[in-house]
Amino acid sequence: MTDNAVVLLASALVLAGAIALIALALRRRRKRRKLRRSADPARDYQARTDWSASAQALNYSSFVFMDVDGDGRFGEADRPMGGIVVRVFDDKGAFITSARSNSSGFANFLMSTNKRWASLRAPGAYRFSVSVPKGWRVSTGNESQTLRLVELPGSPAGLVGEDLPGLVGLVPGRSLRGKVPVSALATLKLMGKGELLRAMPLAAGSFHVDLPDEADTVEISGPDIGRRLALSPYPTDLGELRPDAIAGETVLSRIGFDGVTARVFKKVPSGHAGLEWRNLNAIVRNYVKDSEGYLNGNVRGDHAAYTSSGHPAEFAGATPFGFHSVMLTAAWLKSEGEVALIESWLGDELVASDEVVLSALAPVHYAPMLKAVTRVRVSTRHYWQLVLDDLVLAR
Repeated sequence: MTDNAVVLLASALVLAGAIALIALALRRRRKRRKLRRSADPARDYQARTDWSASAQALNYSSFVFMDVDGDGRFGEADRPMGGIVVRVFDDKGAFITSARSNSSGFANFLMSTNKRWASLRAPGAYRFSVSVPKGWRVSTGNESQTLRLVELPGSPAGLVGEDLPGLVGLVPGRSLRGKVPVSALATLKLMGKGELLRAMPLAAGSFHVDLPDEADTVEISGPDIGRRLALSPYPTDLGELRPDAIAGETVLSRIGFDGVTARVFKKVPSGHAGLEWRNLNAIVRNYVKDSEGYLNGNVRGDHAAYTSSGHPAEFAGATPFGFHSVMLTAAWLKSEGEVALIESWLGDELVASDEVVLSALAPVHYAPMLKAVTRVRVSTRHYWQLVLDDLVLAR
């Protein structure tokens, strides 16, 4: 290293040290002033007189909800959605930033005129665009909204909106899946308010049918595989159409997980709802941060169950019961498309084995409608957690 280089390096180090000392001195001076102010009781409840400055930051938020009943308003049947991407663009159409909705349904964008890390820092028009999942639809008609921010000195962030972004409702895309056994023939009918909407033959093999919004019931007729099911607001998977299904008029019992605990988390104990449970935990829907499936897969009450550490789990009974249906959801968006395996046993006999593709955005209504089982085992191909809710049995 040359002498000049040594001198330059030493100068730079001295300058950096001097800047650090000045910054430290300024911080200490501000701290002393703050301590002096806090020692004066006269300042405890003093009315603000200078409204010229704004030194805080606020979240300017877009709220996204699952519109379960599809009526375009956030009602009691609906719930916040987690994991939905919202993007922000300026008035020239340039992309600024994006955020995912959190466990309360809010995609938050920091707003401030003097915080360098804030996304929204200046007055102007901003467009908020919700990324709609494939197959879903927007019930509120406002997936893209432009709002204006104006400067207001003295407000916490120095900026205020002409309004907050309107609530955006998303309706899950509904479909019906299943499998007709080899050498079997069947007819599928979609009903809406008692009227026939569509009829189609089903040949042996797998089938997939997109459901119209007005469909509320599916009827399948065929030798030994007939069944009738009230459709849910979510995609439905019937599994393989096995003989001797639960009859449509059978009395059903619905099992949730709010009764396991009033707290946020507890292992599901044996005896809950009269069943034996293994490797299932009950959890409040928004307890785990950024856990999209725990929120979106909770369809009833505040608690759902999930497979502990992603390992296989079971529920069982000492006497046979009918396994009608259950809601199944991937716990995390990182496991979108994970495959669940559901195995049902009657004593030592495996009577059903189905694979169901999962999403973290909405549950799949798995409805095998098995007339008699004693044990059901649920697992995932890659050991990601699986959320269960709204278990329906006949017993």
